[in-house]
Amino acid sequence: MKQRTLQSEFTLSGKGLHTGLHIDATFKPSEVNTGYVFVRTDLDGQPRIEAVAENVVETQRGTVIASRINKEARVSTVEHALAALYAAGIDNVLIEVNAPELPILDGSAIEWANKIDEVGYAEQEAEKEYYVVKHRIKVVDPETGSSLIVLPDDDFSIDTMIEFPSSVLSNQFASLDNMAKFKDEIAACRTFVFVREVMPLLERNLIKGGDLDNAIVIYDTPMAQEDLDKLADTMGVSHKPASELGYLNNKPLAYSNEPARHKLLDVLGDLALIGRPLKGRIVATRPGHSLNTQLSRRIRQELRKQSIQVPAYDPNQSPLYDINKIRQMLPHRFPMQLVDKVIDMGSDYVVAVKNVTSNEPFFQGHFPTEPVMPGVLQVEAMAQAGGLLVLSTVDEPERYSTYFMKIDNVKFRQKVVPGDTLIFHLSLLSPIRRGIATMKGYAFVGEKVVSEAEFMAQIVKNK
Repeated sequence: MKQRTLQSEFTLSGKGLHTGLHIDATFKPSEVNTGYVFVRTDLDGQPRIEAVAENVVETQRGTVIASRINKEARVSTVEHALAALYAAGIDNVLIEVNAPELPILDGSAIEWANKIDEVGYAEQEAEKEYYVVKHRIKVVDPETGSSLIVLPDDDFSIDTMIEFPSSVLSNQFASLDNMAKFKDEIAACRTFVFVREVMPLLERNLIKGGDLDNAIVIYDTPMAQEDLDKLADTMGVSHKPASELGYLNNKPLAYSNEPARHKLLDVLGDLALIGRPLKGRIVATRPGHSLNTQLSRRIRQELRKQSIQVPAYDPNQSPLYDINKIRQMLPHRFPMQLVDKVIDMGSDYVVAVKNVTSNEPFFQGHFPTEPVMPGVLQVEAMAQAGGLLVLSTVDEPERYSTYFMKIDNVKFRQKVVPGDTLIFHLSLLSPIRRGIATMKGYAFVGEKVVSEAEFMAQIVKNK
């Protein structure tokens, strides 16, 4: 899939949950590979804040991100808008906001989701990059027992379970097995708070913009009528009988498990801080912003270890190009044909496989007592995979050849030995112009990069 941005800009306005200020937030189309970037238009220099997990500075009553250069440049309550963007498959957006938080609106993501649908999306040239879960990941809060488990899966899904020591809100469960259902099943679910938590928040000068229109308020611990009336006056809402426990809402629950669905929404918004969509199954038990963002940071740490994730390889799947198709396109033959099959290809990338066996002729001399695949042949194999990519762009590819013009930034990270399966990922660094292609190549064994290089090659028509 290609990356997406918004088709056109839109603005939503409302009060901030914590500041009570009137806030304008304008969402604008952005260039490829920029991700979600906030701009504080009310501060000098209009500082930019990348919405990535490393920039999270607070998670107590919402997710707060801040600039690493200017800590005063921060934006809170970003999770609802990010969840709507993430669920819509939007990759690149510039978000201008004139306050230290986004407007709370009705306490859910539905207004953001409606606006995104209204303006639509524009497909961009660059390929969308996913984080594909290859092994079980678990993060746990030892104090609360809360956990997030991420499991390999072909697509994205999430199960969320919440539990509170409350007679009104105890155990609830929510799930999402298809991101296309987000707007109908999750987006309209509002944030919630317990009455017993409200006064401490007010005393800390928070939730100035909170009311019964933008949050579900849960009254589950009896209190004196006088105290409840005082709290109602502070919040500017009508008095409620102190003897009646339950939900103190102006608007009825959208679903019987609306709080659990909102917690699922929060998980999605915090996962957007990974910086790329995730393919895997998430099981969230009593999740919260702190644990959610901890998972996002951990995944981003894995991504930083290598600039590209190992491509998925299923040996049971039929290849795009088998050995016979490769021989039709490339002139190489034994012992120099070093690509066995192509398993994936897009407009600017290719994924290919080489099975390294003990019968390779080069092992006779490299080395007889310790067989190691020569690094130059790994580079040659990557180049052949890249040749298949560029030759796929011309008619009658068998009438063309590709030749090296330059090889840069070659790195060898570990040995390749008999029994290894090499997976190559080659991508264009820029569009092919005048028959010249520049590519970045990686070779993987298992989850590890074993070699990498940058190539410049020329497509030449055979005489």
